[in-house]
Formats: sequence, structure tokens, C-alpha cells
Amino acid sequence: MQGVEATKEAGAGSGLTERQGAVLEQALRLLVDGGEKALTTAGVARAASCSKESLYKWFGDRDGLLSAMIAFQASKVRTLGVSAEALDEASLRAHLVAFAKDLLDVLAGDVSLALNRLAIGQASREGSKLGRLLEERGRRQIGRRAGALLEAGRKAGLLAFGDAEEAYGALYGLVVSDWHLRMLLGDDPSGLKKNFGRRAERAVDAFLALYGGKA
Repeated sequence: MQGVEATKEAGAGSGLTERQGAVLEQALRLLVDGGEKALTTAGVARAASCSKESLYKWFGDRDGLLSAMIAFQASKVRTLGVSAEALDEASLRAHLVAFAKDLLDVLAGDVSLALNRLAIGQASREGSKLGRLLEERGRRQIGRRAGALLEAGRKAGLLAFGDAEEAYGALYGLVVSDWHLRMLLGDDPSGLKKNFGRRAERAVDAFLALYGGKA
């Protein structure tokens, strides 16, 4: 699980107070340790030492809590707001590599793996409600923030693309490749994690070879 400093950063990045972020960390831990059945408002309130009334005030019903959990987890993939004027080739690459490394770290964590496995298990019997939440509050949220960085790179003349979603999809695919599926199917992530830094750099370099422009 991420440390206290990462929790503070994620909470700030998702518009939450530090206390709310800590509650969501406890909710995510319950999900990982006990599965969907452990994720009750009473269980979360007990684990986080808060009242059920506070949970309802902050997050609404159980679906609202689950949505907040996914958005909070997604906020751990950081992208810094940067203007086109502040970018050059080296700084753009550094920002993209940091994003790619965060994406790999978060997706490989036990929380994200548990959420995705749960969504896969629910897909046939519940109309993929959790799957839709993961797409809308997770992947799209990450994509919007990364898209802002790509757009700044395009305005700076460092990237050339016609469709921002297509460019982000290419970046995502180069970073993630097939390793996430392998983890979901049970591969031991420890060996894969050792190479995340190098994988992130290779993926970004491949992306820049495809979409790099001239300043």
C-alpha cells in the first residue's frame, strides 16, 4: 500500500481532505483483504474509526463510496500541470516518464488488481457496473490529466498528433502492453516491477518516436 505521503498527495489531487483520503485507503484495504462482501459502510466506518453518518455525508451511498475509491486510486497516477512555454524536449520526456512509472506502479498494486478482478467477476451478472466505474472514474480520469500534458506538448511544438485520444491510447498501450493482463491472470508481479523504470523510459521513447514534433 502507498505510504502516508503518497496518501496526502493523492488526497490533494482528488479534492479530498487528508482525513477523507485516509478513510478511502481503509476502504480499499478492506476490499483487498476481504473482497466485495467486506466492503460495507459499517465495516469501513469501523476500520477507519469514523461514523457511518460521516461516510454518507462525504461519499453518499455504497456506489458513491466505490466511485470515490476508484477516483482516489486513479489520482495516485500523478501528472503535473505544466504550460507549453515551460516545456522543452527534456522536460516533456521527464514528465511523460514520471507519468508512465506512476501508471505502472498503481496498476500493479494489489488495490488496482483487486478492483479489476472484481469487475471481471461482476461483468456477466451485474451489467459491468464496476467496470463502467473503473472506465469513467479511473482510466478516463487518468487520461484527461495525461491529455492535458500531451496538449501542452503539442502547443510547444514538441508533439504532433491530430487526435488527442488516439495519441493517449498509443501512450497507454505502449506503457501497459500485456503485462497487466498477465498480472490479473496470476503472474507474480515482483519480477515485473523491477523493470518498471526501464519499461517506462522505453515506452515514452517509442511514443516520442511516433508523435514527436519539432519545436
